[in-house]
Amino acid sequence: MKPEDPAGPPVRRLPREESLGYQVNHLARLLERALRLRIEEYGVVPGQFAPLLALYEQEGFTQRELCERVQIEQPTMANTLQRMERDGLIHRVPDPHDRRQAKVLLSDRARELREPLIAAARDVNSLATRGLDAAEVAQLLSLIARSIENLASAGRS
Repeated sequence: MKPEDPAGPPVRRLPREESLGYQVNHLARLLERALRLRIEEYGVVPGQFAPLLALYEQEGFTQRELCERVQIEQPTMANTLQRMERDGLIHRVPDPHDRRQAKVLLSDRARELREPLIAAARDVNSLATRGLDAAEVAQLLSLIARSIENLASAGRS
C-alpha cells in the first residue's frame, strides 16, 4: 500500500493554448491595445469606449442603466463617467422625473468623434478577423455570445 501524497492528487496541466480564459483574456488585451493606438489621438481611452457606444445608440441613460447596459460595475462606471465629464465627452442633467438621478448625455465633442471612433473600432475588428469570411465571423460572435450567456446564467443560479 502506497502512502498518501500530503499534497493531494496530481493536478492536470492546462496549457495556455488550451485555456479558453487565457486565450480570451489575451485577445481582449490585444484588442484593447490596438483600439488604444487608434483612439488616443482623439483623447479617448478604451475604458470610455463601451459607455460611448451605448450612448451613441441611445442617450439619456442614468449611471445605473449604463452599468447594466455595458456590464460595468457601479464604482468603475462612476470613475469612468467622471473622467468622461472632465474630458468633455459627456454632461449630466437632472432626470425630470426623479431629480435624485441624472441622465448622461453626449457632448458636442463626443458627437463629432462618433464617426472616427466607430471607424477605429471597425478597423480593429477587421484586423482581428482578417482571413475569416463573414460566416466565420458570425459564428465566432455567436459562440462568444453563447459562452457569455453560459457564464452569466451560472452567476444567476
